[in-house]
Amino acid sequence: MRGKLTDLSISLSGKQRLSVEIDGDFRTEFEQLREGDVEISIKKFRAKRSLDANGYAWALIDKISARVGIPKADVYRDHIRQIGGVSEIVCIRDKALEKFREGWEKNGIGWQTETIPSKIDGCTNVILYYGSSTYDTKQMSALIDSLVDTAKGLGIETMSDEELHSLFGGKNVTG
Repeated sequence: MRGKLTDLSISLSGKQRLSVEIDGDFRTEFEQLREGDVEISIKKFRAKRSLDANGYAWALIDKISARVGIPKADVYRDHIRQIGGVSEIVCIRDKALEKFREGWEKNGIGWQTETIPSKIDGCTNVILYYGSSTYDTKQMSALIDSLVDTAKGLGIETMSDEELHSLFGGKNVTG
């Protein structure tokens, strides 16, 4: 859920109490979760990528693909591997490795895996790349920046900085 932190106080016992205002109705979940401990995760909100940004990324991918003569899927996958914050590394038992990789990669074109040796006997480290459908605006901006750099290097016309800025609601998301 999306919301805002509104207050942090400390009780006489030294425990901290956090108040949150949320968008949406949490009453049902509250009643189900109020007894016992819960796991809490709070992180900075980032808007999901826009369909305009996604469309522009694929337009650039198409132009780059045509210019260099490699499939669009390969251009997309290469650029995903170049940006940060869109992967995880997990250690998988060797006997489950191929089935795990096949399952991950069925999620879509950008959902890729790479393997690297593990120091744990009988295991392999797997880099899991997420496809851009899961990206927030900062991650999508990084993907588009990478594609724009490649396109410019190939002499392909790209949007102006102002037009790129407008893809993300006029917000500076690269910082």
